[in-house]
Amino acid sequence: MKALVCIEPGRLALEDRSDPVRGEGEVKVRIRHVGICGTDFHIFGGKHPFLEYPRVMGHELSGTVAEAQAGSRLKAGEPVYIVPYLSCGTCQACRRGLTNACRNIAVLGVHRDGGMAEYVCVPEENVIPTGNIPLEDAAMIEFLAIGAHGVKRGNITANDRVLVTGSGPIGMSAIIFAKTRGAHVTVMDTREDRLAFAVDKLGANETIFADDDAEKTAERLTGGEWYDVVIDATGNAIPMQRGFNFLAHGARYVLLSVVRQDITFSDPEFHKREATLIASRNAQPDDFAEVVRQIEAGRVPTRALNTHRAPLTDAVELFSAWSKPEAGVIKAILEV
Repeated sequence: MKALVCIEPGRLALEDRSDPVRGEGEVKVRIRHVGICGTDFHIFGGKHPFLEYPRVMGHELSGTVAEAQAGSRLKAGEPVYIVPYLSCGTCQACRRGLTNACRNIAVLGVHRDGGMAEYVCVPEENVIPTGNIPLEDAAMIEFLAIGAHGVKRGNITANDRVLVTGSGPIGMSAIIFAKTRGAHVTVMDTREDRLAFAVDKLGANETIFADDDAEKTAERLTGGEWYDVVIDATGNAIPMQRGFNFLAHGARYVLLSVVRQDITFSDPEFHKREATLIASRNAQPDDFAEVVRQIEAGRVPTRALNTHRAPLTDAVELFSAWSKPEAGVIKAILEV
């Protein structure tokens, strides 16, 4: 089979590899579409904190069942998407149903080779029929589930004023699912094009340009009351720390981002507000199900999100170009 391999930071190669052999309890999936995530660009750029090279990237996956064990609920040729988080099922997190925070988690494309290849074998419980969702849209379910999980973690309601900082794909998914709950959503970023997209395509209510006056703008927009929930999706420690400045009294701060370095905040200010700091990692099965419901209900603008497409064979040349802001990529999808 063909597989796209990140040999080392900045270096990709399309390799011929043996087809994977299905193990007990596994399903062999013929990959058809792979969404390129910020994680993949971080791997390509040498910025991911949990990875060893070489690595076949790819964890936003859809395809068709190539082979399943006898008696499986899945049939050959059935369209499916893949939940890329392989949990152990036995640690204390898994025993509590927190499979997304498994102590021994292996994420496809990060801890083990992923789906930028023609075939992948994964446990049957990680393979979910797409239902009425087209395969190209199903390749976006995973990144959307990240935002849905963060919104759930923040316990967002229609009474909340929400600030999403960072309007990349993960931030956009947070905007989408905060809006499905009826929240008033403001988006902050340094890219005017992304801010305009958030309003025009995602239904965001207001925007803030992340310049030196952003706090003054936020104070004016909220009448000095600030935000009930702040969701960081910047992937950068400096704006992650700055996000504490926008918290209302009693607010929740949800960190979708993960960075290598420490982040700090003013303890007196944090305590004065009795704020809550919340980590949001990966997603859970109910988050994936929520994404499917909202796509089927027409509340996710999948066609607008999928801005770039190309065959897997062209990825070596395109990856570097697509990683640059001027390319205007929101979600790029490789066709296998």
